[in-house]
Amino acid sequence: MGTSVAEVVHASAWPLRVQPANSADVAEIVALNNLFAPDGLTLHRSEAFVVSHLQDYQLVRGPDGALLGQVALDEYSPSLVELVSLAVAPEAQGHGLGQRLITAAERLARVRGYPELFAISLAEPLFLRMGFLESTILRYPEKIARYRAISRSELSIGRKFCFAKALASHATAR
Repeated sequence: MGTSVAEVVHASAWPLRVQPANSADVAEIVALNNLFAPDGLTLHRSEAFVVSHLQDYQLVRGPDGALLGQVALDEYSPSLVELVSLAVAPEAQGHGLGQRLITAAERLARVRGYPELFAISLAEPLFLRMGFLESTILRYPEKIARYRAISRSELSIGRKFCFAKALASHATAR
């Protein structure tokens, strides 16, 4: 009988590692992200988007190499970045991978010198638990402009589920 994802995630023999993505990961990233797009949990991502943001993706893989989770940063300007494409494979949900991925994205944003990280997500309890505060999309006109180009329904969701976290009070712009 095979080992379940739950057993693997909690097994001390297998250290859960978040790692940067590489070009061999593009198709899997697109597939995992777009698995949740029909339900409005993620925005549809093309291979071109992922390739152009490859250095911004962080991944978690199982011991068999299967992609279990991902997250990315999307820069609007040297002082504004959004956490995007947070996705955990259905069989790996409920085991803390989302928290690990958010922490990894936050760490990358800090290293890059962003003063704040924001996210649009329906996962309100998760983001609040991770120290994000409820915010408003009105603080991010760049995001509003992108949503208008996509659809009004995305803009409506953004008004209700926007979260932000200050990363450093003295961070310098990139």
